[in-house]
Amino acid sequence: MWLSLTKGLGGAGALLTLLAALLVPPVRADITDGNSEHLKREHSLTKPYQGVGTSPSSQWDFWGSTLVTSQYVRLTADERSKQGSIWNTVPCFLKDWEMHVQFKVHGSGKKNLHGDGFAVWYTKDRLQPGPVFGSTANFHGLAIFIDTYPNDEAADRSFPYISAMVNNGSLSYDHGKDGRPTELGGCSADVRNKDYDTYLAIRYSKGRLTVMVDIDDKNEWKECIDIGGVRLPIGYYFGASAATGDLADNHDIISMKLYQLMVEHSAEDDNLDWTKIEPSVSLLKSPKDNIDDPTGNFRSTSLTGWKVFLLLLCALLGIVVCAVVGAVVFQKRQERNKRFY
Repeated sequence: MWLSLTKGLGGAGALLTLLAALLVPPVRADITDGNSEHLKREHSLTKPYQGVGTSPSSQWDFWGSTLVTSQYVRLTADERSKQGSIWNTVPCFLKDWEMHVQFKVHGSGKKNLHGDGFAVWYTKDRLQPGPVFGSTANFHGLAIFIDTYPNDEAADRSFPYISAMVNNGSLSYDHGKDGRPTELGGCSADVRNKDYDTYLAIRYSKGRLTVMVDIDDKNEWKECIDIGGVRLPIGYYFGASAATGDLADNHDIISMKLYQLMVEHSAEDDNLDWTKIEPSVSLLKSPKDNIDDPTGNFRSTSLTGWKVFLLLLCALLGIVVCAVVGAVVFQKRQERNKRFY
């Protein structure tokens, strides 16, 4: 049909075809190059977990019910009312980074009889126990929540659910509403009781936060969250925490690997004091408005490449349709005028 339309329109059709080709966005590269030379070992947690402990030279410290073995770091066992966490003791001064988390959530609980979940943190303070998956509620920085139990029965979404939150200490994660009032974006992800490895990737680069998952044993990333306008300072700490309540699960961290992203910044960015940046997100509406979004797909950020492409494509198709309709109307008028000659 497209070829027929462009053929009928002659030179204009060729021009439209060229415009359509130019509008097709480039294929998005994989979220990471995985280059080992970009791995920052001082911020990475890998087997056999050397450098984990309470000594002054340790790069990772843990708290609560956390159990460190040679194969995994178990934040909580499949037992009720447990909290545990593990935190990097070295502050991160990278402007652009990507964290890969290999994890396993498993237990004896059946559907909706397990909980509560775990979180991955990049925050100003560390080792602060609290009610939000084993850590403090009014944090400064970034949190990625892997929530396995639905507290809000009225919500129309499936669990486990992954969501993101940026906080400057003025907000608090609402467990009763599964964090929806402060959620920046999220997706459902069936991560429990898998027989294979499951992964989470968190990328922060030039103000854009991207969260990807690999939970289908296909060795490929699937986009979960993509948010622009995010501002995070340097000098914060990475960590992970988990909690159980009346329901429980094993929350295991297999590895946390941090990669430095080689990204060029403007002179203005380079001269900025990144240690004094206030954690924030430039949204068109307040994150609190997300409580009224029943889909949980909060996307009040700048247009992504695909959104721009779709808008331009719709506009292009509208122009084509108008041109075709105009040509048909003009042709009919010409035929009608010939009858009077």
